[in-house]
Amino acid sequence: MANIDKRNRLEEEIFSYRVSKDNKVFIFWYEKQVMILKGKESEKFLAEIAKADKIESQLIMAKITGNFKRGNEKTNKPK
Repeated sequence: MANIDKRNRLEEEIFSYRVSKDNKVFIFWYEKQVMILKGKESEKFLAEIAKADKIESQLIMAKITGNFKRGNEKTNKPK
């Protein structure tokens, strides 16, 4: 895990998700919706999340969203 998350961003729980009544999964990044999964994608996601711990679930959501693993995300730190 140390090689994957060098800046320890996944410990901050930047990703979250919500499941609707019809099993659609809404994935949020800093409380902003970035993706919707439905059908087989949502079933696979829910199966993976069910057996993952806190940091692993953050990594799963980061990989699914795709564009959040390059290291070019903006931080809210003043320069």
